[in-house]
Amino acid sequence: MTILTENPLVPTSIPLADSSYLPQWGLILVEGADAATLLQNQLSNSVLGLKSIKTGNIARDYSAVRLVGYCNPKGRLLASAWVALFPNEETAEDRFALFISQDIAATTAKRLSMYVLRSKVKVTNVSSEWQVTGAYGVSAHMNSLTIQSTDLALRMPDVLVNDESYGRILIAHKKIESARTTTADKLEQWNSLEVLSAIPRIVQATQEQFVPQMINFESVMGVDFKKGCYPGQEIVARSQYRGAVKRRLQLAHLEQNLDTIQNCHPGVDLFHSKDPNQPAGMVVLASPNPVEPNRIDLQIECKLDALEEGQIHLGNSEGPVLKIDLLPYSLLEI
Repeated sequence: MTILTENPLVPTSIPLADSSYLPQWGLILVEGADAATLLQNQLSNSVLGLKSIKTGNIARDYSAVRLVGYCNPKGRLLASAWVALFPNEETAEDRFALFISQDIAATTAKRLSMYVLRSKVKVTNVSSEWQVTGAYGVSAHMNSLTIQSTDLALRMPDVLVNDESYGRILIAHKKIESARTTTADKLEQWNSLEVLSAIPRIVQATQEQFVPQMINFESVMGVDFKKGCYPGQEIVARSQYRGAVKRRLQLAHLEQNLDTIQNCHPGVDLFHSKDPNQPAGMVVLASPNPVEPNRIDLQIECKLDALEEGQIHLGNSEGPVLKIDLLPYSLLEI
């Protein structure tokens, strides 16, 4: 799946190929004979049939890479992750790698472990032993990228910005004493592409805030409505088939200053000019634009009727006004 962004206000100067250490990303390994069964019973997307990828190779496309959500019994997302299957070369048993926000990796691993019981599966948060790097650049150059023989890597959907397609690859490698570092501009490039993809990522500040459809999770292939039960499945299905979704993820931007940067982060409430006394939505992800110094790009979740007229403000009813941009994909309608 290629993510398209049609916003002409976003200029590009992304390198042909580069990489950045991603301190905001962590890694959970789920391994053992019953690993697939555990995850199939807990996640919003199916992990059955994932193509096995040998360590040192890159998992690509939906046959080998899935976006998954982990919901509470009320259907609210506790976590989101990108998952791929890298069998343990020593034991030949399944080993699923879940690339996840670092700030929720420990609690997510602990929650998954509660359902292991007597199953032959081990859930481990290895974020302190593995480092995650994001490689990015023009898609054609990313196709020939090689990685270390011990790395675990998966390719995320490309992002098309102003007629140029940019690839993104998450790479996990064992930490060494001289851990790899990055510069702020490289991290900003990666974060900008993630925001413009309009594919959400749950962080600690947004846990249990959204039913998957409220942030377009089903429209970016993060929900399989044909798979078996998982926590919150009935609520997620009811929201889809009964048309009860009245909130959606949108792309937006605003002009920034120092105060705006400090207040523009996941979990910050949004307010509509017609109803200033209660939040109309929330920031999902945000990133300064790496090319335009006075611009912040955002993923926001908000009420659909708030988009019809009036203005959406950041932080409070007097806060900066957001400008809504086009979504880069169509919403799934069933």
